[in-house]
Amino acid sequence: MARSTSQLQPISEVWEWQLLGHCRDRSGIQFFHPDDDLGRISRRMREAGAKRVCDNCPVRRQCATHALTVGEEYGVWGGFSENDRTILRELGWQDALDRRGYADVTTLERRLMRARAKARKAKERREQGERHSGRSGLDRRPT
Repeated sequence: MARSTSQLQPISEVWEWQLLGHCRDRSGIQFFHPDDDLGRISRRMREAGAKRVCDNCPVRRQCATHALTVGEEYGVWGGFSENDRTILRELGWQDALDRRGYADVTTLERRLMRARAKARKAKERREQGERHSGRSGLDRRPT
């Protein structure tokens, strides 16, 4: 099916927000982990640093919207890591768009915090149940 010319937008207008990003003149290594880096601690530190850059970025909403819309799989975009975006896609994020079509990053951050708190509580309950059942198994001695 042929695309209508009314749907087409000049590329410079679609991508212009990237010129204003705080990440513009920074190394990509801060936002994208190297293939040979498998360390969880170094990755967390790199992601935390990248997120700090994003915190006050004037185009954070556009960047986050872009990453969630096109399904960016790698790196920190709009203050959200790969894992963050995976969780947001599972939870749903499109209801957090403002009238201009940009992601409300505060709403998305709260959604992530609630999801992580819920996951932590579920993990604690699971571990508590395992400890409890493990102890009760030790208390039973064969007769």
